[in-house]
Order: sequence, then C-alpha cells, then structure tokens
Amino acid sequence: MTKFKDKMNSYKKHPGSFLLFLLVVAAAIITVAVLLYLVAYILIHGVPYLKPGLFALEYNSDNVSMLPAMINTLEMTLFSLLFAVPLGIGAAVYLVEYAPKGSKLVKVVRITAETLTGIPSIIYGLFGMLFFVTYLHWGYSMLAGAATLAIMVLPVIMRTTEEALLCVPDTYREGSFGLGAGRLRTVFRIVLPSAMPGILSGIILAVGRIVGETAALIYTAGTVADLAPNLMASGRTLAVHMYSLSREGLHTNEAYATGVVLLVIVLLINGVSTLIAGKFTKGDGEVK
Repeated sequence: MTKFKDKMNSYKKHPGSFLLFLLVVAAAIITVAVLLYLVAYILIHGVPYLKPGLFALEYNSDNVSMLPAMINTLEMTLFSLLFAVPLGIGAAVYLVEYAPKGSKLVKVVRITAETLTGIPSIIYGLFGMLFFVTYLHWGYSMLAGAATLAIMVLPVIMRTTEEALLCVPDTYREGSFGLGAGRLRTVFRIVLPSAMPGILSGIILAVGRIVGETAALIYTAGTVADLAPNLMASGRTLAVHMYSLSREGLHTNEAYATGVVLLVIVLLINGVSTLIAGKFTKGDGEVK
C-alpha cells in the first residue's frame, strides 16, 4: 500500500510519467486481448472439425488429410536447420571471437544480415525459384525449399547468436586463457555453453518462421499434397496446406482445423525449447 501511494505521489509530480504508464498498460492490454481473440477464434472454428480423416496417412479429395503436410513440415524444418544452424553459429563465432576488433568486414556482414532479415519472404521465394529450381535444375522439391528457408533464417540465427556471445563476460574468456586453454577450447567449452540460452532463442525464432512460411515454399517446394518420398520430390508443409485449402474455398472448415494443429505445434515448440533452455541455466540465471 505504501509503494502504491509513493507511485501516485510520483505521478502527481510528473504527469508525463503517468501518461506514459497508461499508454504502456493500454498497449499491453490490447496486445493480450488481440492474442486471446485470435487463439479463441481459431479454436472455436477449428476444433469441431478435427476428425480422424484429417490424420490419415494418404491424402485424397475426400479426407484432405493434413498428416502428409505435418511430416513434410518436420522434414523441412530439420533440413533447413541442418543447413542454417552450423553456418549461422559458425559465422557468429568468427565475428565475435576471431575477427579483428573494428574490422570493416564485421560491419559489412552485420549490416548485410540486418538487411536480409527485413526482406519479404516472397523475394526469397523468387530467388529460390530462379536459382535452386531453375538454374540448379532441382525442380520443385523439398531440397529447394529447405535451401531457400535456410538462407532466409540464416541472418536471424547469426545475429541472435552474435548478441548472445557478446553478452558473455570477458572474465570467462580471461579465466579460461589463464588456465592454459586455447581459443578453440575456450569457445566450445566456456563461451558457447554460456551463450546457449540466447542461441536457442534464435533457433526458436527460426523454427517459428520455417513452420509458418508459405510464400517462399510455394515457389520452391511446390504444393503437392502427398507425402514427399525423397528430398527431390515436391511436397507442401502445414502452412501451405492451410493456405491451399482456404484458397480453394471448398474446405474452409478443414483449413481452420489445420490452423488449430499449427497453433498447437507452435506452442509445443515454444514449450520444449523453454525446457531445453532451462537445462542450461540454474534458477538464479547462472550457467551450469
């Protein structure tokens, strides 16, 4: 009660602070309200149409099964991360740990990564279609889609990893060097484990963008509804599947049901990633 009175007295002395406080609270309420509305809208319109036929292994025009798209989404995510994560983390390690301080190359790479982060996904799709599909003759395939998504999420992983590495105190590195460890050992045994929660945050953002991507995949992976038998075959992900159903206008209810499954998958990914991040940190925030 005393703290509340102190705050009110402070707001009386500074009316501008009270106005900013109200604006922040209003923005938070609006954000939460919109989120709850979207989730409730999807659940209300989608849950009643979740039927066993939607999870059949074989797709046809009667059941419009989403299971092949779910498997394709898992494969697309795994292969995209397989391409992007090593390159993104490796580039960030070089920029922070090995590149000379104040290097122009570092500045150029950072500006380029930030620029690539803001490019619309359809531009990546057009590039993937021209380069992977047409020039390399991969055709509409899972491999072309995974390579395009890897390029798209690479700047996100690299920048978040770089920021996580910069947050590691220099005393950790100095202590490791003082004990006789080399730079490579220090990076892999001290720096990277300390920065792992931040690195995982970047990977989570990348996974979320991969799972929800449609424009880039329509031009590279195609829209074939069946399960892709190999990487050189065409296949649609869950987001593309939902887009295709809603665009046709014949299976709108099933599109809402697909949205429910997509929402659950995103929530599961966030929950699992939070548990994994907790394994790397103690309750007080110190690295294990």
